[in-house]
Amino acid sequence: MPALGADMEAGTLVEWLVKPGDRVKSGDVVAVVETQKGAIEVEIFLEGVVSNILVPVGARVPVGTVLAQIDGAPGAAPPPVIEPAVAALKPGPQILAETPPRPVVTPPGQRLRITPAARRRAAALSLDPATIVKRTGIDGSIRLADVETCASGAKPAPPSVKRGLDLAQMRQAIAAAMSRSKREIPHYYLTEMVDLHAASTWIERYNAEKTPVERILPAVLFLKAAALALREQPQLNGAYENGAFIPSSSIHVGWAISLRGGGLIAPAIRDADKKSLAELMGAMRDLVERARRGNLRSSELTSPTVTVTSVGDRGAESVTGIIYPPQVAILGFGRVVTRPWVVDGRIETRPLVTVSLAADHRVTDGHIGGLYLAAVGRLLQEPDKL
Repeated sequence: MPALGADMEAGTLVEWLVKPGDRVKSGDVVAVVETQKGAIEVEIFLEGVVSNILVPVGARVPVGTVLAQIDGAPGAAPPPVIEPAVAALKPGPQILAETPPRPVVTPPGQRLRITPAARRRAAALSLDPATIVKRTGIDGSIRLADVETCASGAKPAPPSVKRGLDLAQMRQAIAAAMSRSKREIPHYYLTEMVDLHAASTWIERYNAEKTPVERILPAVLFLKAAALALREQPQLNGAYENGAFIPSSSIHVGWAISLRGGGLIAPAIRDADKKSLAELMGAMRDLVERARRGNLRSSELTSPTVTVTSVGDRGAESVTGIIYPPQVAILGFGRVVTRPWVVDGRIETRPLVTVSLAADHRVTDGHIGGLYLAAVGRLLQEPDKL
């Protein structure tokens, strides 16, 4: 069971997308886990053959529990064999005290195999998933694309229950993580006002030549500048664990997404410093859409090395973030406002944004933080280099 956030202690396995005998490779989605942040697709990072399913559907198990055994994976030592029917009862006394016994459920191979996103879309279309003939997912599972393909000729089916995010549970998870952060991390805060005249002019020129779907938002420039500036100040990119800072060689930016109805989640845009602005725009759109459907992947929640939040044009003029452990920094962008600004000794009206940094004093101090904010500001005034 992967740890899908600093606040996660356990998860419920709600769907297997593989069965014993299936061959899997790195990046394949093999299971779906229900957490306080919704249904998360669990990816595998090994290659081999599934030899044993150790945790049944419906079982709630703690982080670190072995879910399945993969044979033939290089360097992978086989875990102890646990009978699937009692896998949920193995973790330890504290779990036995909290988790009531669960009934044995139908084996995965004997049930309809459909991803959470596909199930939700089928429900929205009043489409019975059992009528879908074309199934292109792993081991014949139904994917979102299969639902869309079938939708045009499908017969209406009775409405089914739509599983979405439990916002009350998500709020509890956010509270737990942020309380831990404020309790354990000695934050320091810095802010910088940045002139966006060059960036705004560049975006207008760029978007004028593009179709609506190809246009980009100012937030994309914020994201790229934040990522590139971390190359200059890598002390802010990584994790603080076991009393030491562990720098990351890659820059995976957790992009904070506000969910409809409340709640916040920050899945990763991997290698954000290496992506073009168009690629970042596409990645942001995709993440926002899937996050609001509750359809993220495990790697997107476990890999962020820093977080960036932008309140957009409806938010406040500034935002002071709380670090998401084990990360050591969070960068915030307020609402772009028009204000008087001194340019070459003259007062002009300029679009301005307040950029804030919250960082971990165990790892860096205000000098490093100030250099980082200065780098972000400089990059935003040179948008053609992003």
